Amino acid sequence: MPLKRLTYYLDEKKVKYRIQKHKTAFTSMEVAARTHTPGKKVAKTVIMIIDDEMKMVVLPSTHKIDFDHIREALGAGYARLATEVEFENKFPDCELGAMPPFGNLYDMDTIVSESLTEENEIVFDAGSHDEVMIMAYRDYEKLVKPLVLPVGVKMA
Repeated sequence: MPLKRLTYYLDEKKVKYRIQKHKTAFTSMEVAARTHTPGKKVAKTVIMIIDDEMKMVVLPSTHKIDFDHIREALGAGYARLATEVEFENKFPDCELGAMPPFGNLYDMDTIVSESLTEENEIVFDAGSHDEVMIMAYRDYEKLVKPLVLPVGVKMA
């Protein structure tokens, strides 16, 4: 069952979305393969600590975090990945590692890789490791109001 908090929010905002079940997947690249979706459309959610503040960073599954770009763009002293222990209680209604990219639903700033803005639609975990949501990127951006930055670099 998809995340109730998210479906309620999207329904309330009258935003169109689709839900797709798939075999259990723990990485965004596995999600892309199991859903037969190009990796550049599959959004992975990464939790980071940037100058002592927890933030959600969203980038395509084909990219990795560019720590230097994040620090530079935000004028931050440091940026690192948060540990699961640090964020496990922030998402009580999600399976660990399957958080949807809606930081606004969890009182967390959201940063999106500018490369995702080029996509018409995005695919992302819906709170579990066996379901994704698919929605228009423009609707996502309108709801979440993320900070768009060059935070990812394409993996070789």
